[in-house]
Amino acid sequence: MDPNKIILGSLASDLKRVALGLHRGSNAMATRFAQEAIHRKSELNLNLLPPYIKSLLEKLDLSIKDPDSALTSSTLIQNYISNTS
Repeated sequence: MDPNKIILGSLASDLKRVALGLHRGSNAMATRFAQEAIHRKSELNLNLLPPYIKSLLEKLDLSIKDPDSALTSSTLIQNYISNTS
């Protein structure tokens, strides 16, 4: 499997956990997974990704502050992974 897809899958999971943490009011959990998401972003080879995924990743710092944005980003990334197998 493509290393970028593995990293993106982990990133999508981290974003989903951020959304859940923010929704539940567990800021410590949300902060921890937000840090993980930012770290995973740095592991990606951005040159191999389509423009809309790059755009999502550029806005990651904003997405991790809002549960709806984090969940939406997670879903879009998961859909990308599923449709490029």
